[in-house]
Amino acid sequence: MTKADFQDAISCGEDSRHQFKRDATNADGLAAELAAFANSGGGWLFLGVNDDGSIVGLDGAAIRRLNQLVSNAASHNVRPPVHPLTENVQTDQGIVMVVEVPDGLAKPYLDNQGRIWVKQGSDKRHVTSREEMQRMFQRSGLVYADVVPVAGTSIEDIDDKTFGAYFDRRYGENGEYAGLTREQLLHNLGLGDGRELNLAGLMLFGRNPQRWRPAFEVKAVAFPGTALHDTRYLDSEDIKGTLLEQFRGAFAFIKRNLHHVQHGRGFNTLGELEIPETALEELLVNALIHRDYFTSASIRLMVFADRVEIVSPGHLPDSLSPEDIRRGKTIRRNPTLTEHASHILPYRGMGSGIPRALEAWPRIDLVDDPAGNQFTAVAWRPEAEWRSGAGGDQVTDQVTDQVTDQVPPEIGRLLMAMEGEMKRAELQEALGLKHTPHFRDAYLRPALEAGLVELTIPDKPNSRLQKYRLTATGNAWLQQHNNKKNKG
Repeated sequence: MTKADFQDAISCGEDSRHQFKRDATNADGLAAELAAFANSGGGWLFLGVNDDGSIVGLDGAAIRRLNQLVSNAASHNVRPPVHPLTENVQTDQGIVMVVEVPDGLAKPYLDNQGRIWVKQGSDKRHVTSREEMQRMFQRSGLVYADVVPVAGTSIEDIDDKTFGAYFDRRYGENGEYAGLTREQLLHNLGLGDGRELNLAGLMLFGRNPQRWRPAFEVKAVAFPGTALHDTRYLDSEDIKGTLLEQFRGAFAFIKRNLHHVQHGRGFNTLGELEIPETALEELLVNALIHRDYFTSASIRLMVFADRVEIVSPGHLPDSLSPEDIRRGKTIRRNPTLTEHASHILPYRGMGSGIPRALEAWPRIDLVDDPAGNQFTAVAWRPEAEWRSGAGGDQVTDQVTDQVTDQVPPEIGRLLMAMEGEMKRAELQEALGLKHTPHFRDAYLRPALEAGLVELTIPDKPNSRLQKYRLTATGNAWLQQHNNKKNKG
């Protein structure tokens, strides 16, 4: 670390990658810090620095003692051991020891008491949630959600017709004549242990998967406008069943809530879907196969006037980014399910799904949300389809209803104060309001309920990262207001 890097790190204060400590004397306490960094992407521990960033420095004796303490904590108090690097930086106030902890390759890392620690902002926290622990083991390749046994299930919960058709199609013979019992067959295919089905077996071939896993379904809603908080809807359906049944039901839902366009075809032909079917198929399959099955939540499918959103539980694993998957990079979160689903769903694997969707329809946004633990694919509808023509009437009517003088003065002031995405405190300051409850009750909440303002993290309304922005309706009101003002 250069002196410039050191000064930058100190001046920026503590965060999830930089921790300040005046001193350390306890190996167990230091081990917790090292484990938290190793479990959370790595980071730097600065010894000889107060929490506020002021440097107190260390003398030679303290440096020798801390070197031994760091070595002992890393090798004896963390399981498996971590391998930090230390560097001594000379300052006017004394020496600062910089301990660099790399991102761990063998997560999760535990302390001597068997506790798992992760970073949470500038602090650390003890992992207690079973789901979070399971995800960490999953990332380490130690366990996968799709092979976890589903308690209470048995061979009798397999749909024989569905499984038989799959076995015949894939292996060219009827499952009844494979020379194995059905229990042996499911075990050999990695779909159960001979007694219970695992999650892959249940979701692919189970008679009623939601009996045991009610959250593993697709919740679909079609809205007339562009706002998530619109209380009105055009269509709604909870789509259950196996993954194939969910795929077919979700795709049918999208098709009946999007427009068809002729593209030069004859007047009496059905026409083509306004967003290519290939793109929508790939996005749906990606959500069903690669979602986080350790998270007990449903896939959400939302059709708006201007876009289709598919929200999958679980953010991208490890260091995978939206840009990575745009280029075809992939990490198989559910390898057993993926292997079999490739013979059931229109899934080709090898990370080709998202690039294929983008090739068919470039107007797709991919949004990873670690804070909300979700991944969203947004396919934008052709603007001509919702701003004018058949689809545009609904949006126009909604905007006409709301872009009037009926908007209360408080909401109007809020809309005019908004610039891009803003935090609640920023909005309050822009309006010159000091009383937070009054601001929420008279300004923010009514604007949200009216569909003029929306949350940037709708699933986590109380997130510290939460911001607010204008919806399309809010922007339309603001534009109309400004036009009237300019004319006046």
